[in-house]
Order: sequence, then structure tokens, then C-alpha cells
Amino acid sequence: MSKLAAQNQFLDLSDYGRPFARYFANQLKNTRFTPIHVTLLFGVSGLIAIYCVIQNHYYFAAFFIILKSIIDAIDGELARAKNTPSYTGRYLDSIFDIILNFLLLMSICYVSKTTFWTTILAFIGIQLQGTLYNYYYVILRHKLEGGDTTSKIFEDKSPRALPGESQKTVDLFFRIYTFVYGIFDTIIHRLDKEAYKVKSFPNWFMTIVSLYGLGFQLLLIAIMLTLNKIEYIALFLIIYTLLIFVLIGIRRVFIRP
Repeated sequence: MSKLAAQNQFLDLSDYGRPFARYFANQLKNTRFTPIHVTLLFGVSGLIAIYCVIQNHYYFAAFFIILKSIIDAIDGELARAKNTPSYTGRYLDSIFDIILNFLLLMSICYVSKTTFWTTILAFIGIQLQGTLYNYYYVILRHKLEGGDTTSKIFEDKSPRALPGESQKTVDLFFRIYTFVYGIFDTIIHRLDKEAYKVKSFPNWFMTIVSLYGLGFQLLLIAIMLTLNKIEYIALFLIIYTLLIFVLIGIRRVFIRP
């Protein structure tokens, strides 16, 4: 089951792990394995990748980075397969992502000649990129019939807990989520205030935007690691961030409310 109805699905360049995710989610559907377990597992894969970078095992690091992306898609698929949507799981997934992104870039900084402040700029850049992708994608899912609406366009208040989860836990993870993502959400919302008024985004536009999906970002990092271009990763991510203004410009000119 997808986040979008079949007729609205687009080529998501960041979602290459989806076929594997669906297969494994179906295998786990009737087990005691929960989406939270899967989220913890992709966290472990990400930490192994970071350890491999520190040990200069770049091919292994690339493998576990890609594996993390694939596992990252399974938790949502499993939640939909089991019909157990969860705000706790969604927030935990996003919190793990930002922590792993930070640690991965810091590990690259540690073993390369990349400066600390260049790494910080790269981290800010990769988060803004992902936020733009999520912003447009969440808008699309809310606008189209049959789209997944667990994620909100504007995360301004803690949602009501869904069956099977604690309201206190949801509130806690919501506070953590808004603390670590709030500044990035605010920046992207201010850069394209009118985007949520659009009735829908065409498939070609969403495919271009998916260049900023976390899966594609990690794929690029993995490729650069295997090519032994670790010194250029942070600088590339900073330059890559400039595409934000191109995408927003395309949206404003060609996709109006």
C-alpha cells in the first residue's frame, strides 16, 4: 500500500527501496514485529555506516547507508500493512533521520579535511533539501484522495494519539520533533508560503523534487564514498542546496494556486 493512490503515484528517485520494503512488510505483516522495531533497526544500520566511515571502510559504509534507506521504507509499509498508523512511529523515524544525518556528516568531517563549519553548513543544507521535498510531498498527499495524511503540512500542535499509542508519548516526540525540525520547516514555509494552496503537483515536478528525498541524498553520499571523494561531500551538499531556489521558482511560475 502506497502513500498515494495508484493513479497519483510518480517516479520517486529517492524511493528505490520501496519494492524491497513492500516485500519485507508483507513477510512481517502477521508477525509480532512492529514498525517501531523496524525504525530501531534502520537506526542500527545507520550507526554501523557511521562506524565504517570512521574506520575508513567506505564501501561497507556505502552498503549500510543504502541498507538504511531500504529499511527506512519498511516501517511505514508495515504500519500500513498492519493498519496501525502511529504518530509516535512517524516522529521517531524523523528524529532518527536527523540524528543520523548529523552523525554521518560529522564522521565524514572527522576522517577528512572538511572543516567543522563547512560540515555544519552541509548539515543545514541537507535538512533544508529534505524539508522542501517533504513539504511538497505532504501537501500532495493531503490534496489527493486516498493519500496518507499521518504527516501534517503545518506541525503546529501535537496530534491526538491514534489507537494503540499513548498521548503522553505522542506529545513528547512531537516536542522533540518540532525542536529539531522547526527552524527548517519555518524557513521552507516562508520561502514558498503559497505552495499549500496549489490543488495538486504534476508528476514531473514531484519527480524533480524527489532529487531532494533523503534516499537520493544518501545514495549520492554512498556513491561519493565508493569513488573515494569523501573530501567533496560536504561542499557538494552545500552547492546542491541552491537547487531549492530553482524548484521554488518552477513551482511559482508553472504550478500556481
